[in-house]
Amino acid sequence: MREILIIILSAILVENFVLTKFLGICPFLGVSNNLSSALGMSGAVVFVMTIASGATWAANEFLLKPFGIEYLQTLTFILVIATLVQFVEIVLKKNVPALYKSLGIYLPLITTNCAVLGVSLLNIQREYNFVQSIVYGMGAGLGFTLALLIFAGVRERVESAEVPKTFKGLPITLIAAGLVSIVFFGFQGLF
Repeated sequence: MREILIIILSAILVENFVLTKFLGICPFLGVSNNLSSALGMSGAVVFVMTIASGATWAANEFLLKPFGIEYLQTLTFILVIATLVQFVEIVLKKNVPALYKSLGIYLPLITTNCAVLGVSLLNIQREYNFVQSIVYGMGAGLGFTLALLIFAGVRERVESAEVPKTFKGLPITLIAAGLVSIVFFGFQGLF
């Protein structure tokens, strides 16, 4: 139980994919304009990362390893992730059309989100078992959620602040992202 707790807390705080590994920056910057879009994207990413971790572990253990074709990991994992994202997109389009519309192009971009692929590859590299893989995927997704929600709050505050004309838009967004990232580097060495 302690090992599972360390894996999940480490994935959320110490190894935060967005703020310490700098993976998944496109949806992070694109959807963090407001809290509701950030929350919707976060839910989709947590779901995809968690399910993809288990599915890619199974694909590696039961398909790639037995046939000695581990060199196809990246291609296989991308296909699994793309399938899961299509499933999430169909479900959101049917059940939550407002969220589907607000996420726009960023929802299909989860397929190419290097954070999702990174979680799957790290699970194999670290030789996690099935449960550890799912926990790490969920922790990484929750870390993505934490980063996205914090940054959405920061961006909403920055929008209402008086920012010099030179820094308006992307420059102040990148500066704010850098400052939030520095905070997360304070967790290094915690576990």
